[in-house]
Formats: sequence, structure tokens, C-alpha cells
Amino acid sequence: MNRRAFTGFVLPSVSVMTFLMVIPLVTTVWLSTTDLFLRDLSSAPFVGLKNYREVLSDPNFWSATRFTLFFVGVTVPLEMVLGLIFALLLDRVGRFRSVYLAAMLLPFIVTPVVGTLLFRNLFSRGGLVSWLIELVTGNLFVVDASNVRFLIMLHAVWHVTPFAFVAIFAGLQTLPQERIEAASMDGARFFDTFLHVTLPHLKSVLFFVAIISIMDSYRVFDSVFVFAGNRFDNSHTLSVYNSVEALDAKIGRLGKGHAIAILTIVGIFAALIPFLVRSYKEQIADRT
Repeated sequence: MNRRAFTGFVLPSVSVMTFLMVIPLVTTVWLSTTDLFLRDLSSAPFVGLKNYREVLSDPNFWSATRFTLFFVGVTVPLEMVLGLIFALLLDRVGRFRSVYLAAMLLPFIVTPVVGTLLFRNLFSRGGLVSWLIELVTGNLFVVDASNVRFLIMLHAVWHVTPFAFVAIFAGLQTLPQERIEAASMDGARFFDTFLHVTLPHLKSVLFFVAIISIMDSYRVFDSVFVFAGNRFDNSHTLSVYNSVEALDAKIGRLGKGHAIAILTIVGIFAALIPFLVRSYKEQIADRT
């Protein structure tokens, strides 16, 4: 392909990506260095790194960062393990496979806010789960600062596990049956076959699921805001903390909010670096 044809193919996509990603990113970086307030959008004086210094010295920022990292560290492995288990189980099912598949995808199809509201109502006063807990233990269950984090992570696992499940299940369908039969003829048990045949085949799929899950979990907003709102500051993620700071009705510091957004992006890249480095090393090893 000559240079002119290559440019003709690439230019439209590059132009769209520049318009949708580069320009907003540059604008965000610029606004993060201004003292822009929600109540006065006409004035945005340049303040340099003042917003970044204020964010990095704010205890609420570090509290949100710790919970965000804890949230990612707990939910992503659980989602991947559960998704792998359910995919392996469904792969062994012959009849009504489509019914089970549709049922597993329901939590992921439901709109996040609607799903979170339904989930929260189960644990609210008069909710089914709250009633069952009170029936078994004799104590009234109330959502408070001591258990709201657990409920947020429980909902996240329930909501996102279908994504890992369907991606891994699709990967299992590409596994050549001859490999499974050969391993079985050699006397390999299920666990041996899974460890030495199935798992290596799913390596790229698991890598893809891990990256997408980390990015989504790191910037989670809907479920946390519905559960915690402005009541439980200790359960705010970075996205919720950003929303509270930038859209506060009294102050609304948009400049500081943009600084938080930039730091969140940096944090996402930092979280993905180990995966990207490992992927790069594996690609180099495959070429040699």
C-alpha cells in the first residue's frame, strides 16, 4: 500500500479520535490549571498547579483513592474467577444453554442506576434481604457506614461478572476439541486439562477482561453514588469525589474537578502498566 492510500484510510479515523479524545484531554489539562467556578463560567484565571496541590493535600482525595484501589483489588479478581467458573460450567451444558446464557446476562443488561436502586431496595428497611436478616438474626439490618462498602462491592460483582463470563465463554468456544480429547486420552483429569490446556488458551481473553474490568472499576460512579451519595464520605470513589467537588451547589470548583480528572487518568494508566508491560514482553517472546 502506497503512502497516499494509507493516508486516505487512516486520516478519517485519526481525525475522529483527535476530535473526540485529544482535544477534550488538552482542554481538561488547561482547565485544571485555572480557578474556574460553577457559579461564574465567564472567568477562569490561571493558577498553575494550585488545584493539584490542593487535591493532593486533601484527606478526602486520599480516602477516595484508597477505597477505589481497594474496590478494584477486590471486585476485579472476584468477577474474573466467578466468570471463569460459570463459563466452564456452561461449557459442559448441552440442553437449554441459551436459556442459562440469557439469564446470566440479565444483571449486565439492566441499566446501572436502575440495577443499583433495585439492589439497594433489597437491603433497605422493608426489603427482602433486610427482612430475612432480621428474621434469622433478630436484629434490624440498616445500611450504614460500616457495611455500605461491602454492599457496593457486592453489587459490582453481581453487575459486572456477566461481562467476564460471556467473554471467557466465547473464548472457550474457540478451544479446539482435539486438544481436550488428546489430553483425555493421555489420562489427564479435569483439573490437569484446565491448567495445561484450557487456561493457556484463555490467556489473551483473560488479559482483555482484566484490562477492561480494571478501567471500568477504577472509574465506577453510578452504583457508588446511589448507595453512598453525600451520606458516607468514606465510601466515595475518585469519580464520586470528583463529582462532589466539581458540582457542589455552593462552590462548584470546576478547575479542581478537572485536576482530579487528570489525576484519575494518571492513576488508571499506572494501574494498567503491569499488564501492558507483561503483554509487550509476551509479544516480543512470541516473535523470537
